[in-house]
Amino acid sequence: MSKKKCFLIPSSVLLAMAIICGVYLTTGGYQSNEETASALLSTDEFSVQQSADGSMAFVPSNPKAGLIFYPGGKVDSQAYAPLMTAFAAEDILCVLLTMPFDLAIFDVNAADGIQDRYPEIEKWYLAGHSLGGAMAANYAAEHAVEYEGLFLLASYSVEDLTSTDLHVVSLYGSEDRVLNMEQYQKYHSNLPDDAVEVVIPGGCHAYFGNYGAQDGDGVPTITNEEQIQMTVAQCMSIIEK
Repeated sequence: MSKKKCFLIPSSVLLAMAIICGVYLTTGGYQSNEETASALLSTDEFSVQQSADGSMAFVPSNPKAGLIFYPGGKVDSQAYAPLMTAFAAEDILCVLLTMPFDLAIFDVNAADGIQDRYPEIEKWYLAGHSLGGAMAANYAAEHAVEYEGLFLLASYSVEDLTSTDLHVVSLYGSEDRVLNMEQYQKYHSNLPDDAVEVVIPGGCHAYFGNYGAQDGDGVPTITNEEQIQMTVAQCMSIIEK
């Protein structure tokens, strides 16, 4: 009769692993910079509203469409407020999600119920940056009929979206050194045939948000504001079709 060997992990090792995991989840992220403060204030063009779940809505007076945004991994969600206000200035109602430990992988379904809050909005889009984009794509794969399109910022979809009617825009900066281009190319075939790919000249990985330089990123040759404005312009070309 064969004997099975059991390998037990010492409690001290488990404790050490738990501590390391806890430190990773609670430290080492990217905080929004000072420039985001003004983007969190209501203006004559739109109001900024915070929900009990931590999400923030940027609501224009007469919105033409809605956008739900998944923030990048380990990035303070408020760092994307300038991007949201740029969309709101184009009459797009934006809902900026907040993730546990700033990691969208812990709440892929965070978009659930958002549309019900704004029944007057008929057309909705999903968007996300980096890890947030991948999670937005995962959500889109299961809810494609509920959305018009998906905007991937320095990201890619590991889910097959080719059979959906989603209008997809994939954007990344020419100086991005964080995005794994091998993986990006590998999964590019998961996008619909009419997906639009845009390389932002001089753009980098971090400049879709406002949180300063990101470790390992390239050196941008355009400003943070310029990259945001180029991003919004490309997405609006799809929304306004």
